[in-house]
Amino acid sequence: MKPLQGIRVLDLSRVLAGPYATALLADLGAQVIKVEPPSGDDYRHIGPFKDGESALFTLNNRGKQSIVLDLKDADDLALARDIAARVDVVVENFRPGVAARLGLGADELRAANPRLVYCSISGFGQEGPFRDLPAYDLVVQAMSGLMSGTGEEGGQPLKTGEAIADLLAGLFAAWSIMAALVGRDRTGQGATLDVAMYDALFSMLTTSHALHLFAGRMPQRVGNRHPLSTPFGCYATRDGQVVIAVLNARQFASLARLVGAPEAADDPRFASDESRTEHEPAVRAMIENWSQGLTTDQAVAALSAAGLPGAPIWDIAQAASNEHAAARGLVSELAHPRLGSAPVVGQPVRFDGEKPVAPVSAPALGADRAAILADLEIEGE
Repeated sequence: MKPLQGIRVLDLSRVLAGPYATALLADLGAQVIKVEPPSGDDYRHIGPFKDGESALFTLNNRGKQSIVLDLKDADDLALARDIAARVDVVVENFRPGVAARLGLGADELRAANPRLVYCSISGFGQEGPFRDLPAYDLVVQAMSGLMSGTGEEGGQPLKTGEAIADLLAGLFAAWSIMAALVGRDRTGQGATLDVAMYDALFSMLTTSHALHLFAGRMPQRVGNRHPLSTPFGCYATRDGQVVIAVLNARQFASLARLVGAPEAADDPRFASDESRTEHEPAVRAMIENWSQGLTTDQAVAALSAAGLPGAPIWDIAQAASNEHAAARGLVSELAHPRLGSAPVVGQPVRFDGEKPVAPVSAPALGADRAAILADLEIEGE
């Protein structure tokens, strides 16, 4: 039995943060009822496409049921409220205030269903001076402090390659929903959850917080090396780069021996992690004098033999197709109504040795209306 078996979720969200959260819940056994407008979730129309199906929609809406409701229509809006009265969780990512104006806000729905866990996801939260600002992932990356501290040394601020603010908000939404369900089991009362992309991303900038809040320093852009620790970054090899991550004195002494400079372990410039970072160019020169004579594979093998953390830099195909990824089941296939089967990257945690993943891929638009209404004992039109 999956951990969330028997939990019903009404998913009023679209695009990424909300659908990512509810996909995680579907992986764990929740019944997720996805409400879509007549035109479908925006992600149905965003590529890349395979045989007319959006990859982004397919990946982030696995295991859900789809019902089409036009929330501008009084009958459809009433049906949405009827569904909300019969579920355990509602997830929405309208602009703050929109759900309440529709009669689908937390206060109204929880008055009718006191055990309801109601989760709102937005860019800047339901309260605060920025609550009404339009927020896409890039906006939140820019304002959170992440971009300011990311980029090449001496270069411009840089975003991450993924929509990390959306995904983190979705992850925190799923986490808080499950915590609220545990609390409900103890108290009998649901909860109203306010998840902001800005708050979620800001909370994860631990290194920046350490520098700013404790050391009184502003994080600097340092490229692919760690802002606090050395050697902790990318180093040139004969055919590319190798990642080396060394944190303590024992590891540094081992690295010094490996690169042919054992005396470096006793050099006062390199006596601590902090002092090594102060003299990072000298540490880099010492390492690259060794690493540039080797291929990346040779350097990784030598580091591994010495018990030191090292790695090549893989692209997504290499990360997905290696034997370890296969053994861990990182990518699997699910039945899909149009494609026959579709790849899926489900939630990553193993429960008692098993990795729960939704049983089917993303639904066709509106395909589950009759089944949803029958299951909830709502009379269909």
